[in-house]
Amino acid sequence: MKKRLAGLLGGALCLVGTAPAWPDDKDKWAAPFGGSWTASFAVTTDYAYRGISQTQRQPAVQALFGYETPTISETVPLSAYLGAWGSNVNFPGSGAVAEIDLTTGARLKLLDDKLTFDLGYIRYNYPGAPANLFFDFSEFGLVAGYDLGAAQLSGAVRYSPNFFANSGDAWYKWGQVVVPFDFIKTGDNLAFKAFGTVGNQSVARFANYGIGSDNYWDWQIGVTATVYGVDLTFAYVDTNLDAANCGSTQNCAARAIFTITKSF
Repeated sequence: MKKRLAGLLGGALCLVGTAPAWPDDKDKWAAPFGGSWTASFAVTTDYAYRGISQTQRQPAVQALFGYETPTISETVPLSAYLGAWGSNVNFPGSGAVAEIDLTTGARLKLLDDKLTFDLGYIRYNYPGAPANLFFDFSEFGLVAGYDLGAAQLSGAVRYSPNFFANSGDAWYKWGQVVVPFDFIKTGDNLAFKAFGTVGNQSVARFANYGIGSDNYWDWQIGVTATVYGVDLTFAYVDTNLDAANCGSTQNCAARAIFTITKSF
């Protein structure tokens, strides 16, 4: 199993923030029962999950679709959501052709939406992969964020009771800062922001996951330009895993990733 998994290093989700990138409120549209739909479509030069390429450093096409309920009331600003996110993947010899993540959870927004909490569940699915590879897994997470105006801070803790490839208990902790460049006056159709993220992934049976130690660090820094509603993101992504501890591949090495995202 270890030999077969070397270089797969599976997992999911998106480049910025290590979770599905839900569009802003302004990109949502009305849905039944007073809720709202949201969707996004992205093309990226590499699908990186927690710093590790899921496409052998090749391009990916990704899509998200979700529904969110209205808040319970003005005094109880709690809403529920569910959604689906998908991407192509490339795990040689596995038969997996895609990753489809099903998400659900609840969001609480306080202090005029400046303070947010998101308690959620993700089910990762890999169509085409044989069941005996145990690629499919579940993860629970809590994300908290605060908007300072000059910067948005967020952090999360995620837990899986049996991570990708039957690799046992796994924890992921990450923090992120996003700084909007509001001082650049470019009109309503052009905006810029910079971001930085650092995370730590620990895995109990790390040999099954295909890495050489029970935990590793990943980080990224980048900038996003929003041009007429389209996000253009350039990010530098890296980990502290060398090739010997990454299945003898370059999937964990430093690289630049460019992503185009459109929210609807």
